Amino acid sequence: MGGAKLAAPMTVIAERTILFADLRGSTSLYEQLGNAEATSVVTHTVTQVARGVTDCGGQVVKTLGDGLMAIFVAASDAVRAAQLMHETLEGLVTRGSQRGASAGLRGLKVQVALARGEVVEMGGDWFGDAVNVAARLLDHAGDNETLVTDEVLQSLGGEQRQRFRSLDWMHLRGRAEPVHVHLLGGSRGDTVAATQFGAVAPGTEPDGIRLLWTTLDRTYIHDQLPVVLGRSPQATFAIGDPRVSRSHARIDWHGGVFQLTDLSYNGTYVCFGDSTEVVTLRRGSCTLHGNGRIGLGGTPGTAGSPSVRFEVLRYADL
Repeated sequence: MGGAKLAAPMTVIAERTILFADLRGSTSLYEQLGNAEATSVVTHTVTQVARGVTDCGGQVVKTLGDGLMAIFVAASDAVRAAQLMHETLEGLVTRGSQRGASAGLRGLKVQVALARGEVVEMGGDWFGDAVNVAARLLDHAGDNETLVTDEVLQSLGGEQRQRFRSLDWMHLRGRAEPVHVHLLGGSRGDTVAATQFGAVAPGTEPDGIRLLWTTLDRTYIHDQLPVVLGRSPQATFAIGDPRVSRSHARIDWHGGVFQLTDLSYNGTYVCFGDSTEVVTLRRGSCTLHGNGRIGLGGTPGTAGSPSVRFEVLRYADL
């Protein structure tokens, strides 16, 4: 008699919400604490943040070094989990600061991205377009931000849905079709970003923003935002320089102003007008006004550092 055949692994096809989360700022921990202690801190932090998944009825599919992938049946549970992740990390950082923790721990941030669609489960892992979209969307999230696709938003109830604002369409790496993206309101999303001069005073809203780099000259109005500056050919404002991240920075229209957010590891730097004073953005944001220069990976004017000129346009003033 022949040997018994092994049963093929069961394949599950279902509509689910996929969540990817990433802990940023861990590099400085390794520099300050050393590999062993930093690994312990990062592992503990990811474990604590991951509890938001199970507490909201989700399943952690796998951990990914500084981050994790999770899956939810209901989009509303995934959004609640994302919010709980932010609150958990904020609590860990606050308690660490009170106990004299290193600056590296105080600088930890979490990014979350959600997508929804039909996915396939094989061998305990999940595959499909929604998985790819959520993973790529994470590249566009700033510190302590949660980004979701339109499919996630449409699956939410009215109260949850009101907490989001549209970032319009984004081109994601490796995907031909753009994705409609929304940002969960939070500490940064609910306020107008400050400049080095303080908050921008109320007044006539600007009409557009002009960006210039070498021979590339583009003007964008509100309806065309967000604009992603980066090395990727699919970036809205593509900068073919190896020192620039694939998705380096993002310009949003929010609260009547143009808001610049750094998405890179090397930082984004802004000089306004003719000033030599530099506003440093490392996973942070500021409001763009007047004109000036945006340095990608280095301060504007630094030899070899790509610098994009910008001008906020008010046609009534012309």
